[in-house]
Amino acid sequence: MEQSDVIVLLRAQHGMIRDLFDEVERAPVERRGEAFGRLVRLLAVHETAEEEIVHPYARGRIDGGDAVVDDRLAEENEAKELLSRLDEDGPDAADFLERLLVLRGAVEAHARSEERYEFLQLRAHTTEAERRSMAAGVKAAEAMAPTHPHPGTESATKNVLVGTPMAMMDRVRDVIRQTMGKNP
Repeated sequence: MEQSDVIVLLRAQHGMIRDLFDEVERAPVERRGEAFGRLVRLLAVHETAEEEIVHPYARGRIDGGDAVVDDRLAEENEAKELLSRLDEDGPDAADFLERLLVLRGAVEAHARSEERYEFLQLRAHTTEAERRSMAAGVKAAEAMAPTHPHPGTESATKNVLVGTPMAMMDRVRDVIRQTMGKNP
């Protein structure tokens, strides 16, 4: 993505996530796994980057930053738990679409809360240069992020300590799945 403002970048990704939910829901059964794999990957890398770059910055810069970020991390953990179970069971599970709708509700509520309580304050309390720098950091973090959800790693410290090994394992697993004809 070309956006150089972290808020513009993340809001655009929120839109892409909504579009991918639509695509998964509408996909014929034989193509659902491919669309779901892209959704899983985007959600995993997006949340990791927010946890590593945006949330730590927000803690120190916005009013009530600790409480705002703690609430977002709780939401992220809930969504990761839901996504992790869906990812494990796969799109062929009998109740997949029902559980996908629950996940979608949690993810969209989380995105609205980020945009309302975190992003608005970040825009007010940061310079354009700081937002450009954070956007570059987000892009770099996404390039190294795990491609599947790992509940319990919702902090910058945990992501740094275990994120790289998880990312390597995820990416190897993705290649193996593709080789075997399964969707990542």
